[in-house]
This record gives sequence, structure tokens and C-alpha cells, in this order.
Amino acid sequence: MSPRKRLPLKGNPQKRMKLLDHFRELRNRAIVAAVALLIASVLGWFLYDDVLGLLQKPLDDIAAADGKTAMLNFAGVVSPFDMKIKISIFIGIILSAPVWLYEIWAFIMPGLHRKEKLYTIGFLGTALPLFLAGGALAFFALPNAVRTMGGLVPQGTSYIVPAQDYLSFVTVVIIAFGAAFVLPVLMVGLNMLDLLSARTIRRSWRWLVVLVFVFAAIATPTPDAVSMFYLVIPMLFMFFLAWLICAIIDRGRKKRRIADGTWVEPID
Repeated sequence: MSPRKRLPLKGNPQKRMKLLDHFRELRNRAIVAAVALLIASVLGWFLYDDVLGLLQKPLDDIAAADGKTAMLNFAGVVSPFDMKIKISIFIGIILSAPVWLYEIWAFIMPGLHRKEKLYTIGFLGTALPLFLAGGALAFFALPNAVRTMGGLVPQGTSYIVPAQDYLSFVTVVIIAFGAAFVLPVLMVGLNMLDLLSARTIRRSWRWLVVLVFVFAAIATPTPDAVSMFYLVIPMLFMFFLAWLICAIIDRGRKKRRIADGTWVEPID
């Protein structure tokens, strides 16, 4: 589907569009995103066995190390098919992320100034790899989390996990890790838009550390501290790096505003 037609600048300097035109573009971009998701989900259908084997590996490790029966349980006649559909869509969402993220921002970008558009493109170009990196890191935390939970199972019993529950648990952990890696990028983006200063971040660092630990504890719902620190340490490092970048941007902004006489000293 072709994107919306731009109105000519002559007589329309602010590029305003009629409400109906907005809905048409929203429809067109939603269709593009949906088609990309469908194609990626079809690919995910063929990757299902490999991905499920990767997700199931922590249970296999428990069975091999502790001699316990640890496996997924597909309860119900259509449960295997339902599981394959859900995992295929989950894979499709990740694989098609560049497309649907672009379509979302392409719909918003016409209302932004040129500099804000560049910031948006930079945000997307950085956030997507970091989201994927966070999801990849989740795979290092998952085996330890599942092994800890399986270790609570008494000897002589079986650790049989409903497939749907296991998928929900894995999905939450992966998305939480991915989102955690994107948050520092959001901080830098807000700073570039002059909505969040490095000074504010520095003054709130204690609350930031507390929030990181709380978020990590919720995102890794297991009793072991190791899985939580898989998320805490990278998050703290990335928040520090984000603060450092914001401080550099603020310093350059201050120099420019002092030069043109528009600088106003912030009030404590």
C-alpha cells in the first residue's frame, strides 16, 4: 500500500491533512505492518521446532543434571497446534519489528520538526538492536531461573510444566529484558528533545537504582538473586551511560545558548 500523498507546501506550509486522510494513512500503514507480521509469522512457523527446543533446553538440563522428569505438558487436543501458532506469532513480532516500528513512527513523523525526525530515526536505530540484545540476554537468565524453580521439586516427583504457562513465563521475561534495555535510550531521546536533563537524572539516581531493582525483581519472578542481577547490572551500566550522554548533550546545548544569549541558569 502506498503511503499518504503529501499535500503541497504552497498554501499549506504546516502540511496539514484532513481527518479522513489521516485515517486512510493509518489504514495503509496498518496493512503494511500486518502483512510484514504475517510473512514473519509464516517464517516463524518453520522455525518453531528450533525455537521450542531452545526454550525447552532448561527443562532438559534439569532432567539430565538432577535425574528428574522435567518436560512440557501439552494438555488438550488442540494444545500443540495452539502452542505452535502462538510461538510463530511471537517470532513474527520480533522478526517484523523493524517494519512495524517504522510504520508507527512514519505515521507520527510528519507532525515533527526536521531535527525531531532525525532524533526519532536515531532512537529507532538504537532501540531495536538493544531490544534484541535484551531479549538475547534473557536466554542466559532463563536457564538459571527455570533450574532454580525446578530445584524446589522434591526428589521422586516430576516437574511437568503446562506448555501455555511456560510460554507465558518465557515471553514475559524476554519482553521485560528487551524493554529494560530500551529505557536508557528513551532517556537520551527525551534529553535530545530538551525534556529531561542530565541534572535531573543525577539528582534522582537513588530513586533510579531502587526502581531498577524493583523492575528486575518483577521481571524475573524467581526466588534466585542471580537471575535478577542478570538484568540489574546491565541496566545500571546503561543508565549510567545514558546519563553520561545526556550530560555531554546538555553541555553542548549550554554553550550554544550562552553564545546566542538565551541561556537561563536552572533553579535548584
